[in-house]
Amino acid sequence: MADLVVAGAGMAGLAAAARARELGASVDLHERGERPGGSMLLSSGFIWRHREFDSFREECPGGDPELQRVVFERLDGALDWLEDLGAPVEARDTGNPLTVGRRFNPRALTELLVARGGPVRLEDPLRRLPGDVPVVLATGGFQGDRSLVREHVTPEASHLLLRANPWSCGDGLRLGLGAGAALSDGMGEFYGRNMPAPPATVREEDFVRLAQLYARHARVENEAGERFETSTWSEIDVVQWTARQPRARARYVVSDAALNERVRERTVGEMIEAAERAGAAVVRAGGTTTVEVAAAITTTLGGLRVDTSARASDGVFAAGADAGGIATGGYSSGLAAALVFGIIAAEAALA
Repeated sequence: MADLVVAGAGMAGLAAAARARELGASVDLHERGERPGGSMLLSSGFIWRHREFDSFREECPGGDPELQRVVFERLDGALDWLEDLGAPVEARDTGNPLTVGRRFNPRALTELLVARGGPVRLEDPLRRLPGDVPVVLATGGFQGDRSLVREHVTPEASHLLLRANPWSCGDGLRLGLGAGAALSDGMGEFYGRNMPAPPATVREEDFVRLAQLYARHARVENEAGERFETSTWSEIDVVQWTARQPRARARYVVSDAALNERVRERTVGEMIEAAERAGAAVVRAGGTTTVEVAAAITTTLGGLRVDTSARASDGVFAAGADAGGIATGGYSSGLAAALVFGIIAAEAALA
């Protein structure tokens, strides 16, 4: 019998398993999917926090301040831990003056954590709690289950693009609730990006490259011409608005003068050209360019309510997107929270 059961082999589950093995525990690590890495493997690899805690609170005003404080104060040490394990750092600057963090190669990081925390029981989801062994739920949220997304997030769930792995289907949420855990705040919120709308083709390897991140430089409107003004640097507000519009779609209308505006390493024009090459509907006329976009869900922000030890109920701990209420009201690094609370969950479960 293992000392710890972990459900999910994304960032949170792998971090929990690796930390538990480092502490000398035996681990039974389950993964629904056909590979480890979860949605971390599809990300840019940046793991970051807000530079100032007040900025964290301002960006995510509905989140639990105690949980946010834990992420803020423990992330740097958690990143050092990854480096000590042997994870190579690709960048030490996020390119955003409001944030600090490091960039890792997602595939190399996944392979390292599997080596430290595995073996992984692939295509073998945890279907019931063992009862006599502590469990860490780290199954990645419920964005892959259309019925749960429709219930909690938007009636347009069937039109949302899935910008994540297909295996995060609410397993952790169901298991936790069955064990007496409660729902967190923010069940109707998610992190995602507006992407080129069908008939554009968006593959897993395009999730980062094809993100349309220039709403602040565009006129944003739905199919009826109703407008939305984005107010956040992360543009998390515009994608959630888009998700609730008919067919989860919107239009970005960009003046020619804005095409050379830069958003991190790319210009607006370059992002539009990438969308056009992918097959999106792009119309240039009268000094403007219009791009049709669709909301894509990456991860849900609501989940199980946890305390600062990642405890959701007796013997049940949750981390990653299975633990909700951290980024409520805005945007913060999901990988950061997954890493920090994955480590914490393992330590608390074995204490």
